[in-house]
Amino acid sequence: MTGWAVTAAGIVWGSSGAIVVTVAAVVVAAVVAWRLPAGSTSAVLAVAVIGIGFAVAVALRVDRVHHHPIASRHGATVTVAPTESPRYVNGRMMFRANLIDVDGERSDGRVVVFAPAFDFADVTAGRPATFRARVSRPTRRDLSVAVLTATGRPRLGTASTAQRAAQAVRTRFAEAARAVLPADEAAMLPALVLGDTSAVDQDTSAQFRSAGLTHLTAVSGANVTIVCGAVLLTAGLLGPRIAVALAAVVLVAFVVVVQPSASVLRAAAMGAIALLAVIVRRRRRPIPALSACVLLLLAAAPELAVDAGFALSVSATAAIVVVAPAWTHRLRDRGWPAPLAAAVSVTGAAQLVTAPLVAGLSGSVSLVSVVTNVAVSVVVAPITVIGTAAATLAVPWPWAAELAIRFTGPELWWLLHVARWAAAVPGATVSVPSGWPGVAIVAAVGVAGVGLWRVRRGRIVVLAAVACLVAWALTSSGRDEV
Repeated sequence: MTGWAVTAAGIVWGSSGAIVVTVAAVVVAAVVAWRLPAGSTSAVLAVAVIGIGFAVAVALRVDRVHHHPIASRHGATVTVAPTESPRYVNGRMMFRANLIDVDGERSDGRVVVFAPAFDFADVTAGRPATFRARVSRPTRRDLSVAVLTATGRPRLGTASTAQRAAQAVRTRFAEAARAVLPADEAAMLPALVLGDTSAVDQDTSAQFRSAGLTHLTAVSGANVTIVCGAVLLTAGLLGPRIAVALAAVVLVAFVVVVQPSASVLRAAAMGAIALLAVIVRRRRRPIPALSACVLLLLAAAPELAVDAGFALSVSATAAIVVVAPAWTHRLRDRGWPAPLAAAVSVTGAAQLVTAPLVAGLSGSVSLVSVVTNVAVSVVVAPITVIGTAAATLAVPWPWAAELAIRFTGPELWWLLHVARWAAAVPGATVSVPSGWPGVAIVAAVGVAGVGLWRVRRGRIVVLAAVACLVAWALTSSGRDEV
């Protein structure tokens, strides 16, 4: 938390903000250590070292961004390497990229590119593009050095072998899905397996957002766990070391194909640590593993400290490994079947912790998300395993990929219909203020609800509040329809 907070403060408020947060973290650690047994001073020292180290590192990165040579230009001929597949925003194409050169001089740094969709239709992740562009300062503080608006047609280079192979997998997989599935299911399968939402229409996206299922189209820890877990099941046949080595290869290939977004990087780091634990035969401890991967990723890519996707991914993982097991145990003690107790606990914990962030970003909260996520939980793993296998087969044996994809049809039908049914429920979402006010309001409500639920009479208050909220949502929905 110290490394994360110091890095975020340094990016947003500069070196002075990083120093203030470092001092605050050391003071908090000292107060906590004072109440713990002897020997806790080492924790205070560790917090101080981490805080100072990350403060210096982020100060250097921020200074480099502010004094980047491109910042003084109004226009330039640039060569960039896209780090993600382009997506359409208000009729234009937008993608993030790394600078390669500016006006013929070698350069580096992260940029955001806006370009005409027709001229840049052949741009793909990893494929260098050279073009003339207007240069402007970034509107968000995320260590990007510039925003480029293309004013000329691009001259495209050749992507690396790995990137070309990944693009071939994505393209062939999408083609195989379109060949054997209805249009809506064919668009959704690449989104669920590879995070490719380019073919998903706006209506389906809105339904998934209202149903609280949008996270399924952002490849994250669940996908990595399912894929690596499926490979590790071969340990009985191949032996644990060979199975772990194969899982590591699959993990690297998976990250390249789906593209390294914030949630994918966090999930991949967690997966790598878990595989290492299997090799050294150490008991896997999720919180130290999560903390280690956060520190490593922030050291390698400080911009993740202000990335909403990274925050959602880490907070959801922390809730699943800390809160969900206790809730599952309580529900099982009350007679709930183990699978249902686990599904409800995992979904509820993740939704509770991420709801404030989602509210701050979108200005709304889904009231049906827990129910919908439990309803679709049984089909997510089959879609991921079968879909990943089909993606692997799409290039060498398209017919085998199409055959495998056919088995995802019933699961996709169920998933899409759950999203449609949930989105059609009156008052499925509740509007809240966006930004920090929404975060504070939803967080306060969540904490108060959990606290009251632990008391017998408090549960009556919570149920009454929920009933009033539902009635208000239904009333508001009715007024909107009128």
